[in-house]
Amino acid sequence: MKKLLSLALLAATLFSCQKQEAPVTDTAISDDVLAAIEKAGFSKEGVIREDGGYIVEGDIFIDDAHLRTQPQWGTLTIAQTEHYRTTNLVNGPRNITISVSSRLPSAYLAHVDAVVARYNAQNLTLTFSRVAANGNINLVPANGSFLASAGFPSGGNPFNEVKINSRSLNGQPANTIVSVIAHEIGHCIGFRHTDYMDRSYSCGGSTTNEGASTVGAILIPGTPAGPDAGSWMLACIGSGQNRPFTPNDVTALTTLY
Repeated sequence: MKKLLSLALLAATLFSCQKQEAPVTDTAISDDVLAAIEKAGFSKEGVIREDGGYIVEGDIFIDDAHLRTQPQWGTLTIAQTEHYRTTNLVNGPRNITISVSSRLPSAYLAHVDAVVARYNAQNLTLTFSRVAANGNINLVPANGSFLASAGFPSGGNPFNEVKINSRSLNGQPANTIVSVIAHEIGHCIGFRHTDYMDRSYSCGGSTTNEGASTVGAILIPGTPAGPDAGSWMLACIGSGQNRPFTPNDVTALTTLY
């Protein structure tokens, strides 16, 4: 059986958008913060403190300001394993630039080029390109105990940062790393986990619903009512696995962009 990659708390050979075992709430996080995270509609299990905010649901960053303001966006919850988007999307047509911190291994330049090629091959209204510095989305080293993280769009712009723990990805084939980065870019432009309502579908373990949250979990028309086994936005990915876009992923991307 393929081992699962958890984009959060790492075991030696495990990583994806969350650890395969049942997540453990960080007891250093205050009850008030956990209550605010739950009120915002996110899971309060396995929360990790990060500079300026918190990592929830394995790889999604929410900042302190969001927890303080609690904006009331509309949500729609559908209890199937379809493709989902947030209420916040990126305004287009436009080109989104991606830069790679010099503190990441130089191989990540080629990894981002491969991500750019995957997205641009879909002929979306959003195009992507890698720039030397100050991109709309910056890849930077992760200092925490999670593998990778990103947030959701705001004000019509993509979330501006993807944090990557390159040490934990060391030894994985290039296509696996490319798939992880493409997944985080998916969050940056407004996609939620395909299996957000039951992440055990891709991660194993007990049933875990991430919640619709205040950012929304809106079904993308034309995507299936059943599971999409290879989706690039599933919460977990197998060690050594490649996750190019499935036909349903393409439908989801082209419907939105």
